[in-house]
Amino acid sequence: MSEHILIAVFLPTFFFVSITPGMCMTLAMTLGMSIGVRRTLWMMVGELAGVALVAIAAVMGVASMMLNYPQLFDILKWVGGLYLGYIGISMWRAKGKMANLDNTSSQISNRALMTQGFVTAIANPKGWAFMISLLPPFISVDQAIAPQLMVLLSIIMMTEFISMLAYASGGKTLKLFLSRGDNIKWMNRIAGSLMICVGLWLALG
Repeated sequence: MSEHILIAVFLPTFFFVSITPGMCMTLAMTLGMSIGVRRTLWMMVGELAGVALVAIAAVMGVASMMLNYPQLFDILKWVGGLYLGYIGISMWRAKGKMANLDNTSSQISNRALMTQGFVTAIANPKGWAFMISLLPPFISVDQAIAPQLMVLLSIIMMTEFISMLAYASGGKTLKLFLSRGDNIKWMNRIAGSLMICVGLWLALG
C-alpha cells in the first residue's frame, strides 16, 4: 500500500474515532474547564506517550506474529475485521452520553497530570484491541517496519493531540454541544460507518 493511499484511508478513519467522545476526550474537556488548557497539556503529554506505547507494542507484536506464523495472518484479518465491524455497529447503537468524571483539583501536580493521562491511555483494554485490529492492514511485512510505523504514529499523535486540544479548549461550549444526544449520536454513526468499512476491507482484502 502506497503512503498516499495509507494516509487517505487511515487519517480520516482514526480522526473520527479519536474525536468521538470517550474517557480521554472527556478527561481533556474536564481538565480544560477546571485547571485551564495550558496545564491540561501536561495530561496530553502523558496520554500521547501512552497511546504511542500501545501502538508500537501492537504493531511489533502483530508484525512478529506475521513473520513467524504467516498462516495466522488470514485468521487475524478476519478476527480484526469482525471486531472493527462490531465496534462500528456498537457506535451506531450508542445512545450518545458523555462519561461523567469527578471534578479535578486545581492543586494537582504536573507529574500527576502526566501520569493520569498515561495510565488512562494504557489501562484501557479497548484501546489495545482497537490498535491491534486497526493497524495491521496498514503495515506490510515486505517493507521496513520502522518507516511505516513512524507514519502511522505521526498520524495517531497528530489526531489525538488535535482532538484533545479541541475538547480542552471548547470547555462549556463544547460540553453544551455534546450534551445534545443527537450530536454525539451522529458523530458515533460517522465513526461507526468508517469502522464497518475498514473492517470489511480488512477481512476481504
